[in-house]
Amino acid sequence: MAKVVIYTTQYCPYCVQAKRLLKQKGVGFEEIDVSNKPELRRVMVQKAGGRMTVRQIFVDDRWIGDCDGIYALDRAGKLDALLNPS
Repeated sequence: MAKVVIYTTQYCPYCVQAKRLLKQKGVGFEEIDVSNKPELRRVMVQKAGGRMTVRQIFVDDRWIGDCDGIYALDRAGKLDALLNPS
């Protein structure tokens, strides 16, 4: 199974939606809460190519997007292959 990391904040509804989808898929993930943690947010921004909003999602250290991005991958039938590579 792929390693999934999601950067979140405590009160982000999009973070909740993204985590819900991952849980529905039965995928474990590491959640990094960047609330009031500027050093962790800087790491997230750097890894996400300058994107500053939370719910940045990485699969095996590859940026795959935010909540909209992960749902788009799922609708396109591409998310399962990323999460469970053969």
